[in-house]
This record gives sequence, structure tokens and C-alpha cells, in this order.
Amino acid sequence: MAQNLPPPEGAVPGRLAAAGAGRFELSGEIGFNDAARLLAEGDAAFASLESVEVDLARITRADSAGLALLIEWSLAARAAGRAVRYSNVPPAVASLAGISDVAELLEPPSGG
Repeated sequence: MAQNLPPPEGAVPGRLAAAGAGRFELSGEIGFNDAARLLAEGDAAFASLESVEVDLARITRADSAGLALLIEWSLAARAAGRAVRYSNVPPAVASLAGISDVAELLEPPSGG
């Protein structure tokens, strides 16, 4: 079982903040320590919305758990017939998605 480790000194915890109608900002370090909490926060915040845009410009660091968080939000939205779109995807996240062969899950669904 994975164990949460204390964040590195100076680390900024991941945060999801509303930024207007259907818009949200994800910021800070998005990783193992915050992914489960952010998943629940996003699920609750997005539930009543048909379309969501999440701005990733303020992410300072993301690891595979951060990528998994974005994928989970995408899959949950698609399963519910909703759309999640990510803007300002940091190069490190895009690269990790590319080498993991899941980049298409960070893109809006086609035809809808």
C-alpha cells in the first residue's frame, strides 16, 4: 500500500480553484500526496457541469499521480457524457502523457 510522504520543504500543495463559469485552475505540485484529495474535489465540483475547462498553467510540478488525476477526470467526464478540456498543459505533463501513450485522454472528445 502506498504511503504518503511529507512533501519536500517549500512544496506548494496542489489546489483546485473555481475561476468562473465552468472554469477551474489547478495549481501547485500535483502528485501522490494530493491526487486523491484533488480527484474528490474535482468530481464534486464538476458533477453538475456539462463542460469544464481546467487551466494547468499554475502547476509547478506533476508526477505520474498528477497525470493519473487528469486522466481520471477525463474518463469520468466521458463516461457521464460530459467534457473536460485542459488548457496550458505544461510541457512536462504533455511529455509524460506522450510517453505513457495517453495523450489523447488530455484532449477534448471528438465529435462533441
